[in-house]
Amino acid sequence: MHSLTLTPDNVGEIARALEGDRWIVACLCAAWCGTCGVYRNAFDGVAQRHPDKVFVWIDIEDNADLLGDLDVENFPTVLVQRQDRVAFFGTMLPDPLLLDRLVQAQAELPEQELARLAQSSEERRMWQRDCNLRQMLRG
Repeated sequence: MHSLTLTPDNVGEIARALEGDRWIVACLCAAWCGTCGVYRNAFDGVAQRHPDKVFVWIDIEDNADLLGDLDVENFPTVLVQRQDRVAFFGTMLPDPLLLDRLVQAQAELPEQELARLAQSSEERRMWQRDCNLRQMLRG
């Protein structure tokens, strides 16, 4: 399975795909970013290795109205969450092996550890408040 691409026209469809208990892995990029253009194929390759998870490609400029005040400082920025709990939000090197390891490591954590980590620092509490993709797309 390839990643889904969020557009202003398919918000409802993507929001429905993110419901439930599946892990969400989103890459936030911009069309003008050459690194992002090259990384897209690698991101899709990781998505194929994790068919049990929902991978979403998001152009932050095309979807600025949907993302509100989400602060993306550099590209690519990756968001990993399960249900409404954000497990990771940050810039990553555009290396598919790093992304694959990140996704595997987060998915292996027990629910109690994910809950503990979500509240373990001010930065992670901010992720819960400001970076929840499911909440952003619910409107």
